[in-house]
This record gives sequence, C-alpha cells and structure tokens, in this order.
Amino acid sequence: MNERLLEEIIKDVISSMRENKSETGGERKNNPDGPQSCEDCRKLTTEDYPIQEKHPELIKTPTGKKLDEITMEKVINGEITAKDIRVAPETLELQAQVAESAGRLPLAQNLRRAAELTVIPDTRILEIYNALRPHRSTKEELLAIAAEVETKFGATINADFIREAAEVYSDRNMLRTD
Repeated sequence: MNERLLEEIIKDVISSMRENKSETGGERKNNPDGPQSCEDCRKLTTEDYPIQEKHPELIKTPTGKKLDEITMEKVINGEITAKDIRVAPETLELQAQVAESAGRLPLAQNLRRAAELTVIPDTRILEIYNALRPHRSTKEELLAIAAEVETKFGATINADFIREAAEVYSDRNMLRTD
C-alpha cells in the first residue's frame, strides 16, 4: 500500500473519531485487567453517547494509549502499531452500558461477549468458531472448549454460550459422531 493512500485512510479515521466531540462527563475508575465492572463506578447511559465525543478520556487502547495520542505522525513514525488501535475490553463494556441503558439488552450482551473475546488469541477464536460449526465437534469437545475459555481467559459469557451450543447441538443431532 502506498504511503499517500495510507496517510489519507488514517486521516479519515482520526477525523471521524474527532468530529463529534462535545458534552458532559463523570469519572470512573480504570480497570486495566478487564472490562469495567466495579459497583462504585458511574455507569454510562445514552446521555454519554457517543462516548468518543463526550468522554474521550475514558477510551484507551489495550496498550493504554489515549484516543488523542493516536496521530498520523505517530503512525508514520511507528509509535502507533496495530496493537494500539485494537478495541479494548473496557471500551466495549462502556458501549454495553450505553446499550443497556437504552433497553438494548441483546446488544449489550453481544458487546460484553466481544469484550471477553479481545483477550483470546485470534487463531484460537478461529479454531473455536470452526469447532462450533454443526457436526464438527463432539459434546465433550465443546464442553472442554467452554471450560478452557472460562478458566484460561475468564470468558464466562462465551463459556456459557458454548455450553448452550453443546446442548442445542445434542438435542438437534448436530454433533460429530465418531
């Protein structure tokens, strides 16, 4: 990809992230170990949306960089890498809080499931995806995957999802038979 095209793309992304800055705020504690879940922290609502505009200070990359630290110059100089522009689980939790306050509970649950997935390596996610396809796994294999994602990665929502899939596949004869 040529440098000029890359520069244009990055400028567009940064511009769209900054276009909407405005309004109110409240502080919340930052939890570097995972999605925000402390009870004494203020929950975001629809009034806080869009978060990147109203509370850019709450958005950090998985490497701890703030939104305003991501600049074209730093990208070109190599100070910003792909790891710096991935979504952090805390950001997805903030989005889930907004969705929940709007009554969009399935969306909130999906965002929380996505937050859990951010800590699982991409290659493992693809393996799990393939294992969840009909007739690809035994019930025992799916239950082992559920236990793995819960114990190794703390992904309890996803573990429950995989367990549910194992039960549904069993009921519908969609498991692999050896």
